Order: sequence, then C-alpha cells, then structure tokens
Amino acid sequence: MTTRIRTLIIEDEEPARNLLRSFLTQMPEIDLIGECSDGFQGLKSIQDLQPDLIFLDIQMPKLTGFEMLELLDTLPEVVFTTAYDEFAIKAFELNAVDYLMKPFARQRLRQAVEKVIDRFKMKQSNQGGVEKLIHQMNETDKPLERIVVKSGSKIHVLPLEDIQQIEAQDDYVMIHTPAGRFMKKETMQRLEALLPQDQFIRVHRSFIVNINQVQRIEQYGKESYLLILKNRSEVSVSKSRIKDLRREFDF
Repeated sequence: MTTRIRTLIIEDEEPARNLLRSFLTQMPEIDLIGECSDGFQGLKSIQDLQPDLIFLDIQMPKLTGFEMLELLDTLPEVVFTTAYDEFAIKAFELNAVDYLMKPFARQRLRQAVEKVIDRFKMKQSNQGGVEKLIHQMNETDKPLERIVVKSGSKIHVLPLEDIQQIEAQDDYVMIHTPAGRFMKKETMQRLEALLPQDQFIRVHRSFIVNINQVQRIEQYGKESYLLILKNRSEVSVSKSRIKDLRREFDF
C-alpha cells in the first residue's frame, strides 16, 4: 500500500510506550504521529490528529480505554494492549479487533499490524467490531463504578453516588446530578443491567433513580405512586414496577 497508516499510541506505562515506539518506527507502513500517556490526552489527540490506527491500553487511570472509546463519534482502527483481564481477552478473541498481551514480542506486534493493513486493503471498517466489543465488555464486566460523559469539549467523570436519576431521551439518556444534567448515548436497558442493584432501581421505562436520593414515596391513586427525591424532583412509578419498589422500600 502506498499510503502510510497514521498511528497514535495511547498508553500510560512508559516502558510499553517505548517498546511500541521502537517497534512501530521500524515498520515502513506505519506513520507514528503521536503518543499519549492517558485517556484524556488520547481523546484530544484523536479528535485533533484523526489517526487511522490507535494502540490503546485498557487499564489507565482517570479514563480507561473503553471509557475513552465510548466518547468518540468516529472510531479509528484499534489494537488494544493489556497486562491482564481475562474477560477482555475473551471478548477480543470473539471480535475482529486485535490485542497485544503485555509483554509482547516484535513478531506479535507485526501480526497485529498485518491485520490492520489487510483491513485497509479490503476497505473494511472496524467501527462495528469495536462497538460490539464495548457492548460485550459492558455486559461481562463488573457493575459500573462511575459514568463518563462528554459535554462540549469537557469530560466529566460522574461518581455513582452523585447521580440522582437517569431519564430516557430517545437514543440517549439524561443523567441528573447536583452539578447539572448530562447527555450520554446509551440505553436504559444496558444501564439498568450495569448499575449496582443495591444503589439504583428502575421505576419506569423512562426513569432509573438512585435509591439513596429518594426522600419519600407518595400514593396518589389506588395503584399510582410518585417518588419525591431529595432535590425535590418528582418521578412517576409505572404499575409494572410497583412490586420492585415495594420490595426495595418494604411498604
């Protein structure tokens, strides 16, 4: 191929960055355009540089590799790097996304690059594969500990305890917090499955609430209930969810 692959390294460990740089700069197909040491830098660099390919570490502080990918509108080709995480490896093996298990050899990296080259030659996009991988990881991973959202040029890391309620908005959800409301492209069904059940309860097809944010429950009909949250918001409870509500609050 005549066009070199514009490549970005996003890796928080300096030895791994050095190894990747050493190997990749010796490959004539690769044009290494930058390196980032965390997910925040990585997100900005992807938006500014528009790479064809990224080598992305999964376990990074502040913003993980998966959280970073969820904030992108357009995904480049991705080769993941990881030191552990059996769930991730299983997911990679089931999808058309390659991974490097650290420490990796030059030949293993070459194999990953060959896969990317083949994909470019066939003009195949890996967008669906990465989205499938994110979806699968979210389904198999442990419950969420935080939610990351992008608002304009800012990235917000929302601790679960700060979330008051989550409201369905077509293909998005609106997350209510004391600091404001944040939109995220996500489904209520997936969030319901990923949020800790001892902290959150779905009371309506359009609402999930933080149990600790409920101030009182008001009945305004025979089988109609309203949740009053500590921020004075009112959330309707659907009839199909009343049993769950009674079980949680024992009334």
